[in-house]
Amino acid sequence: SYFWLANNLCEGRDLITTSLSCKLSCDSNKTKVIFRWWKISLRNEFHESRPGEIKESQEDFLADSSLHSNYDFLERLPVPLLLYIISFLELEDIARLSQVSRRFEMICNSNALWENIVENLCDTITPEMKELAQEMGWKQFFFTNRLQLQLQLRRRRQKQDAQNKKITE
Repeated sequence: SYFWLANNLCEGRDLITTSLSCKLSCDSNKTKVIFRWWKISLRNEFHESRPGEIKESQEDFLADSSLHSNYDFLERLPVPLLLYIISFLELEDIARLSQVSRRFEMICNSNALWENIVENLCDTITPEMKELAQEMGWKQFFFTNRLQLQLQLRRRRQKQDAQNKKITE
């Protein structure tokens, strides 16, 4: 299995000065899963070590039971990809996902996610509305009812008009 291989490559080594890096990817046809590993070290004994690679079909990769219990792929996805995926979830599912870990709590409450959700669900967002959302936070903006938003926008306009009037005087 991949983890046996990765663990045995580092077995008995000083991991402070030797680092094992791994990467999972798919081939261009998306038919094979590619597991690559390489060592980064200042130690002389590792200067000759070469990177390694294993290619397996997706079926074989998914059938490897050691991966299912040891490696959480979702936790390791990059944030932009997670934001894209999460933006398709129902609101209740986003709330549940935010309780899974600190990382998901941060992502599920992020302005980036809620800005994406608001932009996907609202027909038009004026620059004024965008400014208000950035000021109050996109999640808060999303859950604020329409009447309250209109009131806040009106107050912002009045405040800006008063400031503009002072500047021109």
